[in-house]
Amino acid sequence: MVSGSALSAAAKQAEQLRKDGNIYFKKDRFGAAIDAYTEAITLCPNVPVYWTNRALCHRRRNEWLKVEEDCRRAIQLDYSSVKAHYMLGLALLQKQELDEGVKELQKALDLGRGANPKGYMVDEIWQELAKAKYMLWEHASSKRSWELQSLKEACETALREKHFLDDSQPEGFLDEAGISHMKQLEVLRQVFRKAGEADIPCEFQVPDYLCCKITLDIFCDPVITPSGVTYERAVILDHLQKVGKFDPITREQLDQSQLVPNLAIKEAVQAYLDKHGWAYKLD
Repeated sequence: MVSGSALSAAAKQAEQLRKDGNIYFKKDRFGAAIDAYTEAITLCPNVPVYWTNRALCHRRRNEWLKVEEDCRRAIQLDYSSVKAHYMLGLALLQKQELDEGVKELQKALDLGRGANPKGYMVDEIWQELAKAKYMLWEHASSKRSWELQSLKEACETALREKHFLDDSQPEGFLDEAGISHMKQLEVLRQVFRKAGEADIPCEFQVPDYLCCKITLDIFCDPVITPSGVTYERAVILDHLQKVGKFDPITREQLDQSQLVPNLAIKEAVQAYLDKHGWAYKLD
């Protein structure tokens, strides 16, 4: 049986190895950092940060299978690890497992917003999640477009065959049959044009009320001020810190404690994105 003092010594040694690994990482010596974190894991395998630190090194070396393995272990130890869910999501996207990758990124975003809504990682995770959701939309859109085109061609062929059979009617009916045929073709094309509209980016921008007044980008985490103006959380917090404690539009005094999540706009943004997946594409 291992004594308490031995466990304490192992924990101290593991923590020193973590610090050494961090120093190596900052110097871009990822191999040395991996070795240090691996030794720390050997001494204390139940500390999730050692696994996520090593996963970050593997990420820098594009060793995505190892990133996935380390992140899954970290999540087993701490399901609330933002970094573990985030890097696991990235690793799954590299394997083209888009649905599962998006789920992990969404989990990381939700956890990040709860733990530190103004942290740099929240914005970084949102950027990656938006790109992944755009890829999902793009794949689904291409599939729908192909299916619609195939169905449209089949319907047009069926109409032409029907028109050919109708040509056997007496001569007086031929002109009427031709006109009717052209009308049916035009109605058919209108129906398929309408069906495909959801997959065509609008000629106009995303509605203004769904965009931040400062960046003009679609909202990710909207908050509303006492004066009724809605901003992206990270953007307004940056303004309050670097420019001054006032509302940039109304110029009224403003403190970050007065910001309230705008859940109505957040739901509206999500509903819009669900219908117009092309809007996930970031400039």
